[in-house]
Amino acid sequence: MPDVFDSVYGQPKVREFLRRTIATGRISHAYLFTGLAGSNKTQAAYAFAQAVVCERHACGTCDDCQRIQRRKHPDVRYFAPAGASGYLVEQVRDIVADAEVAPIRAKRKVYIIDRVDLLGVHAANAFLKTLEEPKPGVILILLGRTRDSVLPTIVSRCQVVPFRQIPANEAVGILVQNTGVAPAKAAAAIQACGGSLSKATEFVRSPERMAYRKRVLESLEGLHAADDLDVLTTAGELVVGAKAPLDAVRAQQERELEENADFLQASALRRIEARNKGILGMQSFDYLRQLTSIIRSWLRDVLMVRDGMPQLVMNADALPGIEAAAARVDAARVARALRAVDEADEAIAYNVSLETCIDVLLFDIREALYETHSPHTA
Repeated sequence: MPDVFDSVYGQPKVREFLRRTIATGRISHAYLFTGLAGSNKTQAAYAFAQAVVCERHACGTCDDCQRIQRRKHPDVRYFAPAGASGYLVEQVRDIVADAEVAPIRAKRKVYIIDRVDLLGVHAANAFLKTLEEPKPGVILILLGRTRDSVLPTIVSRCQVVPFRQIPANEAVGILVQNTGVAPAKAAAAIQACGGSLSKATEFVRSPERMAYRKRVLESLEGLHAADDLDVLTTAGELVVGAKAPLDAVRAQQERELEENADFLQASALRRIEARNKGILGMQSFDYLRQLTSIIRSWLRDVLMVRDGMPQLVMNADALPGIEAAAARVDAARVARALRAVDEADEAIAYNVSLETCIDVLLFDIREALYETHSPHTA
């Protein structure tokens, strides 16, 4: 039988802990996985969920396993902050209420709650009783950046599982070993996915995502000669391309709802529909973050070439365009462009119009690098 924890790349101690937990049956009701972005916490959470929900401890072939692997199981639910600055009290109350409802398909329910370092005092207070004494069969897996960034009242109620930061060169090696791609391609994918090995694995296996990355890099290379209409057209194309994979996700969700409609109660269907909407929102956010990560990696490569360190370029397949850009700019301009990317990420997190965010970002990068004034600053 395949070991579901083999997918938790770069975390040997975590893998061993999770295997031992399943083997001994000493499963706690609440865990706190701590580690920086890209440390594979989310993948580990889903692997652990699969092991506790599947009656054969992640056989990999049953319906429960297949649904969890596709992130479609109604009893394994993922939550991320709904507010611009963190979790809303109403959102946490909805999680608490849902945790009181019996499972739809399995004997256990698993809640994966991301970025609990953004769980404020009031929202946490609405959650503490459930976290301390959830209903039987409910398992809570909380994900946070660092232990110290999570409220002590949350930490004290969880079993803490620390994840190490995976060095970039090791991450590239793991991705090469597991996918067979060239190191340069692996490095580019890891950059595009914000350091996440699990997302980078999906990225390199998708010809569409790799083609999209190439389109983003070509757009940046041509930005110095682009007029305002060119920039607006390019921004629109990049937003459409970033969200294109959502069509397949949406279609799969609709098929599964149709398959389940005959035997699920209306309340269960509503919960699944709400969950599906959340998944679409989360994946849309992820794909847009891939766009800004690709842009950020290109700008950093320009800076590396500008500073005489071309050996540190991550997008080696785009080196001629990077060198051409580096010849036109100085370090201060690149730094301004990188700040514009950070501002775009913040605007996306605040649910500002996606099209507007990317429009503004490309204009700001063009202005920062080449001193061509943007329409919104004119």
